[in-house]
Amino acid sequence: MTRYAIGDVQGCFESLQLLLQKIDWVPGRDELWLTGDLVNRGPRSLDVMRWAIAHDSQITVVLGNHDLHFLARVAGADKEKKRDTLDELLAAKDRDRLVDWLRRCALAHHDRQHLLVHAGIHPAWTVQDTRDRAAEIEHELVGANWRTFLAELHGSSPRWDEDLTGGERWRAILAYLVRARTLKPDGRVEPDFDGPKSQAPDGCVAWFEFPAPAWATHTAVFGHWARNGLDIGPHHAGIDTACVWGNELTAIRLDDGAIFQVEAVEPKAAIK
Repeated sequence: MTRYAIGDVQGCFESLQLLLQKIDWVPGRDELWLTGDLVNRGPRSLDVMRWAIAHDSQITVVLGNHDLHFLARVAGADKEKKRDTLDELLAAKDRDRLVDWLRRCALAHHDRQHLLVHAGIHPAWTVQDTRDRAAEIEHELVGANWRTFLAELHGSSPRWDEDLTGGERWRAILAYLVRARTLKPDGRVEPDFDGPKSQAPDGCVAWFEFPAPAWATHTAVFGHWARNGLDIGPHHAGIDTACVWGNELTAIRLDDGAIFQVEAVEPKAAIK
């Protein structure tokens, strides 16, 4: 068995198929992780979702901010955004099946060596802490009140504190798992920056370069930070290389760190 992880697909179905061919992925033989943001901005989110469900037992997916945005659109908890390409998904005859499957995806996944998240991890969280915080969100998403839960995610994210409850706690957790790029000196997420880490605001550092993070017993595998591109280090692998913007879709072979890429074949999405 060979283990791979693939960065943010965002509806780029043809590019995904080309990359799977390039790595010679065989369902049932090889393990495949995806960093989230399966949908939105690209042209074929519905095809990506149907492919994922068809391979449910053979892939591991963590939810990204665009996946949560789609669920919030379905729930009536979020409005359409300027660059959304979710109309086909929202109108699909099998939408309920797609939604139910997505709601049951994880927010974090790990094995003995790697920890998969969409965006980032609080520097004080161990791998088990990360799974525990992710499980809190997962519990709400699969519950009967998932629509109400998504509505409570609006608003600013407070500084993480174990004593937080309700919407403040959920927003603080998700600030790391699906939105983090750089952190302030006290470990808070800088919410208004999405450029490359070389242009980070004064005093801020990439979340994976914060000193002595508790999660660094593992290698964190993540996407989300498209403007930073491919970024590989001793304890991190950032693999969102902005396929949806006309760049590459990237896979990493987890066993030895080998990188595989294909050029995007979809029309280039608008850059925010």
